[in-house]
Amino acid sequence: PAMADTTEKKSFVFGVLSKRHQRQLSSVRHKTTIQHATRPDLPKLAYRKLKGKSPGVVFLPGFASVMGGQKAEALEEFCKSLGHSYLRFDYSGCGSSEGEMGNYNIGAWKKDVLYVLDELVEGPQILVGSSMGGWLMLLAALARPEKTAALVGISTAADHFVTAFNSLPIETKREIEEQGFWKFPTKHNGEGFYTLSMDFLKEAENHCILQSPIPVSCPVRLIHGLKDPDVPWHVSMQVAERVLSNDVDVILRKHGQHRMSEKDDIKLMVYTIDDLIDKLTTLG
Repeated sequence: PAMADTTEKKSFVFGVLSKRHQRQLSSVRHKTTIQHATRPDLPKLAYRKLKGKSPGVVFLPGFASVMGGQKAEALEEFCKSLGHSYLRFDYSGCGSSEGEMGNYNIGAWKKDVLYVLDELVEGPQILVGSSMGGWLMLLAALARPEKTAALVGISTAADHFVTAFNSLPIETKREIEEQGFWKFPTKHNGEGFYTLSMDFLKEAENHCILQSPIPVSCPVRLIHGLKDPDVPWHVSMQVAERVLSNDVDVILRKHGQHRMSEKDDIKLMVYTIDDLIDKLTTLG
């Protein structure tokens, strides 16, 4: 029976388009509904929650990203097929959550993640962080070790805005400081840039983690594309070196881009999480 269970799961991982798999998933298709968590003095947080077994999985989106992305959706289907709990949410000022994005920063979004761990889920979770979500998952693991079963970073952007700003020529930095904001170049929106205030950048400096050892002891998996034009893959290598856990794997995809939303990227993400769940439940 254990073998059959494993085969079933592997068919999810590898048979993403098989007929049998489509039939299995037809029961999954009715999606979770958006709920709103009301918090004293903080914006309402929009989330979708699937009840199920432990360890649960929590998905942390990237900067200016929302819980309706391909990776987040695929993870919900996967967790449902396994019977494990799953939660995805929008940060303050993003997606269906309250507020204007420009009014929030890394510290506020870290608080969002801690609220989710403290109030919306039960027991230790596998945190799956995409890009900036990978930075936030590390901050959450430091603040809530007892709530963190394992970490899976996808194109992890630890310290990214700060590192990128610090690597600019002195003249450019001076101009940005005088203007009070930085038009941070991106291919991921229509304008071709995100506007980041100096206040945002200064606040982000308080959350930098790559300058010293990172006292996280749970299993860590870091997936990164060598072709990532936004966050260089060596950020994941730095995280791997700094983290104190002995159970750390870095998986580099030769043709992987930043978004990691190709079918094979998603298969790899799901397979990695499946493997961690096996490991954690066997240990448990």
